[in-house]
Amino acid sequence: MNLRTLFLAWKDKARTRQWFPVGRLDVGNPASPYRFRYVRGAERAHDETGFEPLIDFPDFHRRYDSSELFPLFKNRVLTPGRKDFEEYLRLMDLDENADPVEILSVDGGYRATDSFEVFPKIERRPDGAFRCRFFLHGWRHVSESAQQRLQVLKPDERLHVAIELTSPTRQVAVQIQTQDYHVIGWSPRYLVSDLVAAIAKAPGNYDAKVVQVNPVPAPAKQRLLVELRGHWPDYDPMTKNDFEPLTG
Repeated sequence: MNLRTLFLAWKDKARTRQWFPVGRLDVGNPASPYRFRYVRGAERAHDETGFEPLIDFPDFHRRYDSSELFPLFKNRVLTPGRKDFEEYLRLMDLDENADPVEILSVDGGYRATDSFEVFPKIERRPDGAFRCRFFLHGWRHVSESAQQRLQVLKPDERLHVAIELTSPTRQVAVQIQTQDYHVIGWSPRYLVSDLVAAIAKAPGNYDAKVVQVNPVPAPAKQRLLVELRGHWPDYDPMTKNDFEPLTG
């Protein structure tokens, strides 16, 4: 089994509204199928906002190993036995064999009852290529004409990716635009720093497309599934600063 990595992000809802990557889950090591470690973002969140270790993982500097997926992650995936499970997978363009890690990589494991979300580590292949999928963020905050344009998008329709330097909520953001330049939303926040740094080195090596549009009654957070591909020469994403594990 190939090693796969998910990051756990936490939002400081009480004060700053800022998101921090706080944990890393590695899946697929034969000696320890599931391994959780805190990352430097947890220490920064602790210093800036008072973030404390989770009940399931009470020590910032300890490594946690398990033969089964930790409940914190498992409980963020719909139970396969539910009658709406097939539709749940269809909204993410996943087949019936998708496992919880694949599901969380697209869905994000959002729950209204807490302040956590999950996102995948973007893997760069030896030739520099990468590929990721995500649900469009912020589409309800764009213009009415852009929302109308979003509703008529078709699978495989090409999209533009652009850096936004004046975002009111994030300062720097990554816009997703249609071919006729409607700003229909934004990429997830976890992609921004790596995309901005990498695009500065290789501005033309990106291609985005529509995977599928999920109309009502699909949840608003799952309205548009986007695929982003590109090349990052000499750049290894999600390995520095906040993403570095606090223990081996």
